This record gives sequence, C-alpha cells and structure tokens, in this order.
Amino acid sequence: MGHRLSKITTRTGDAGTTGLADGSRVAKDAPRIAALGEVDELNSLLGLLLCEPMPDQARDLIVDLQHDLFDLGGELAVPGGAFLKPSQLERVEAAVADLNGGLKPLKEFILPGGTRAAALAHLARAVCRRAERAVVALGATDPVSDTMRKYLNRLSDLLFVLGRWLNHQAGSGDVLWQKGKNA
Repeated sequence: MGHRLSKITTRTGDAGTTGLADGSRVAKDAPRIAALGEVDELNSLLGLLLCEPMPDQARDLIVDLQHDLFDLGGELAVPGGAFLKPSQLERVEAAVADLNGGLKPLKEFILPGGTRAAALAHLARAVCRRAERAVVALGATDPVSDTMRKYLNRLSDLLFVLGRWLNHQAGSGDVLWQKGKNA
C-alpha cells in the first residue's frame, strides 16, 4: 500500500461525489456507496464487539470476519472486482455449524440481549441485514457477485449464533420473547 493514504483531506468529495478504486467517480448517495457504507458500519461494529471480553475462539473469528468484510468492500469499490472467495463463505458456514452445535435448539424467539458482547453481536446481525439489503438493492442496477450476497446472508446467521454462543459461554442464557407479556 505504500504511502497511498498519506493525504487524508483531499477535498475531491466536496461537490458530493466520491472516487471508486477503479478511478471512476460516483455520487456519495449512489447505491454502491450506500452498500459500502453499510459494510463499513458493520466492520466498525465488529471492532467495537472486539473490545468486550470473550473467548479467543470468538475473537479470532471476528478478526477473520473483519478481513472478509474488507475483501467484500473491495468488490464494492471496484465494480466487477472479485475479491471475496467461496472458501470465505464456506468458513462462515462451518463457523455457524461449529458454534451452533453446542447450543440448545431454540423453541422460542429470543430477544437481543444477555451479555453486552452478545447484545453487540445481535446489533451487528441487524446491521449485517441492512448491508445485505443495500447489496441486493445495488444488484437491481449493477452486477454483484453471488458470493457477496450469500456471504452477507450467512454472516447474519453467524452473528445470531455468535450472540447465543457468547451468552452460553458467559453462563447466561438466551433472553426469551414472551408473547403478550405486556398485554
């Protein structure tokens, strides 16, 4: 990368456009930039989750996810680019199976909560779903890879399971929804 990011304030976006990695410029409210922003927010939220105490297994997984999200962002920043690999999707699917394997099957819906780490994982899941919707919206006008769409869909599943797993590891159970509790 060298000194590519040595100058942060460029003023090139002052008129409401931003540059993509291929050199083209698009409006800052373009669907591609909206999707990039959602993925960036998700990655930042995973960074916040990493500030919480958690087992090394979860910490290592989250760092890997952050790297994957930069690859995914690279695809968004380079129209037609293909940086996210099917093996990354397979790793997420394997992590879902691994973490979920030690959890009790769900019989009720759960509320986001329990430990702070689990609550942040559930928040990350919600942001991931928003990122997925933004990528699907982009796909209505521009090609997006199947791997990218599938990755975000599986990642939201993983973040849900991770929230449950973090609660379980901390000795805290799921927070069960009670239908009509306040009726």
